[in-house]
Amino acid sequence: MDGIDRKILNLMQRDSARTNAQLADEVGLSPSSCLRRVRRLRASGVIDRIVAILNPAKAGRGLKSIITVELIQHGEQQQRRFLQLALREEAVAQAYAVTGQSDVVLIMRLRDMEEFDALCERLFRDKTNVSRFFTMVVIRTAKEETAIRL
Repeated sequence: MDGIDRKILNLMQRDSARTNAQLADEVGLSPSSCLRRVRRLRASGVIDRIVAILNPAKAGRGLKSIITVELIQHGEQQQRRFLQLALREEAVAQAYAVTGQSDVVLIMRLRDMEEFDALCERLFRDKTNVSRFFTMVVIRTAKEETAIRL
C-alpha cells in the first residue's frame, strides 16, 4: 500500500458515495487506474465492506448502552457460546470477547428501556452463564469515529 492507496482509503472512509471519477480526480489518477486500485484494495481485504452509516436517533435507536459481562464459567468455549447468544439480538451493535475482569463487552443501540429490559431477560438471566453484568448508558457522545487513521 502506497501513499495514493492511503489517500484513496482516507477519502473513501470520509465519504464512499463519491464517484470513481471524483475519487480519481482528488487523488490525481485516471479513473481506470483509480478503479483498479480500489478493486485491488477490496480483493486484498483492506476494504472490508462499504456501508451507509445511519443516524441512530433518526433510525429509532437513540439509546446507546455499554455493557460489561462477567461469566460464571470462563474460557473460550463459554465466551463463544455467550457471544453467539448475544449476536442474535438486533440491538447488539458490537460484541467483544475481552481480557481482564470482564469476559464480554457489548455495545447496544436500543429503542427504549423496555427493549433493554426484555433483552436483559434473554441475555443475563437463567441459563446464560452470566454471573453479573454492568450497564452504562451513554448520555453524551464526545467522539464516535468509524475511520481508521492511515
